Amino acid sequence: MNIGLDEKVGKEAVALARQVIDSYVRGSAPDADIPSDFNILAGAFVTLHTHPARQLRGCVGIPEPVMSLGDAIIRAALGACQDPRFPPLREDEVERITVEVSILTPPKRLEAEDPATILHSITVGRDGLIIERGGHRGLLLPQVPVEWGWDAEEYLENLCRKAGLKPKDWKDAELFSFESIIFTESEPRGEVEMVGNLS
Repeated sequence: MNIGLDEKVGKEAVALARQVIDSYVRGSAPDADIPSDFNILAGAFVTLHTHPARQLRGCVGIPEPVMSLGDAIIRAALGACQDPRFPPLREDEVERITVEVSILTPPKRLEAEDPATILHSITVGRDGLIIERGGHRGLLLPQVPVEWGWDAEEYLENLCRKAGLKPKDWKDAELFSFESIIFTESEPRGEVEMVGNLS
């Protein structure tokens, strides 16, 4: 990526997502100031959590670098407000959620000759994963297995479930890994913290 992923970028990314969310709950078109250096192509996810319980309230993203980072954050923020797993986000919830933005590296295919090699090639906490098999597709961000305390095999099994596959289907599926830098609010509209480093 041709962008320095530091705290300044993180604050700008979270502020952009917040602007989009505020516009959405007011029923107005997104009125967002996109930083000029967000013109690079990059994938991004926006995750919403309740505060202080930190329960998932929405998570949607653009996994591949098919649009500018600014546009990816805008689309992801709108999507997180309308995550089909939850009711649409309401205006009275906005001050009780934290906003998290994950900026992704391009996915790379995991090349391995056998399942054991795949297991050893995955670093929990660093690698996000995408699975594709028979028209099914699923993605889990790097922070998910850490939050749930999964090892690499449990991570892959839950990735399969996310894609609507059987737990062991990862052994003959296409797998891709990516990394991300996570920027998250410590509390609603609070300080933005950076989590993780790209290798």
